[in-house]
Amino acid sequence: MKVKPVVSIIMATYNREHFILESLNSIQNQTFNDWECIIIDDGGSDNTEEVLVPLLNDDSRFTYLKRTDKYLKGLPGCRNYGLDLAQGNFIIFFDDDDIVHPQNLEICVSELSNSNMAFCRYKRSVFFEEFNYDFDLSKEYETFYIKKNDVGKLITNELPFNSCAVMWRKNCFENNRFVETLMYAEEWELYSRILSQGFEGVSISKTLFYGRKHQKSNTGEFYQGNTVRVNSKIEASKLIISNLNTMLMLSPSLQKYFVWKSFSMKNRNLLNHLISQSQLKSKDKLKLSLLYNLGPFVKMYLRLKKKYSNEH
Repeated sequence: MKVKPVVSIIMATYNREHFILESLNSIQNQTFNDWECIIIDDGGSDNTEEVLVPLLNDDSRFTYLKRTDKYLKGLPGCRNYGLDLAQGNFIIFFDDDDIVHPQNLEICVSELSNSNMAFCRYKRSVFFEEFNYDFDLSKEYETFYIKKNDVGKLITNELPFNSCAVMWRKNCFENNRFVETLMYAEEWELYSRILSQGFEGVSISKTLFYGRKHQKSNTGEFYQGNTVRVNSKIEASKLIISNLNTMLMLSPSLQKYFVWKSFSMKNRNLLNHLISQSQLKSKDKLKLSLLYNLGPFVKMYLRLKKKYSNEH
């Protein structure tokens, strides 16, 4: 009988034959060895499977599967498939083109094993083209705790929760899954939902993951104005607003945040969704609508303020 691993690594992949082996090698180089890595292919058309064959034959901790029709095409569906297969006590998501610090699993498992925290968040850095493998191997870092009332910081990105910069206890996903219709911001929506339910965690001030930056990433496409990515961010925002409203956590500051998001993404429907929330008083709904209409003037004021600061 196969012994269950401590950590389940879930990696969705799509046409990454040129990057994925480097990512998987960084997983093999972990100082903590008790893990499984579930690779879910989203139906790519390149030679990813052929590239992986030697690795799969050499290391039984890796499993390669094609996404089944039970799950929708896309990153969320692949990750949900991985979650349904995961055997570990801890769950972590890695991307197929990034690099993992060799102490990533060791440090996160240590933090979670010595506490009752539900997740361990760490710092993430980015790189372009070639990666510098000169890792900081010290184990000295500062920590702070993240609680339910920090959900606003997660949502506004004051406390960034990158999809690959958190290790979770498996029970966080007992009643939570990625929304498979989302093609961007799916982790933003899910992680805020988990935090709003009262799961508490620890954050450490050490970089344990390195994201590769290129234009074909989902984030790169979003900032280039890709319609699918932008619309997904709008839908994710609506889901977050509804959840906050249900949990009685839609604070005035978060209301203003989503008004500004509505304006910046030029989407009146998002504003209408925010205003439709039943917990809001009529006068507050009127204020939010007025704030949206003042958006162009606020934007002009901020531009002039920045220009004045640069000149003086």
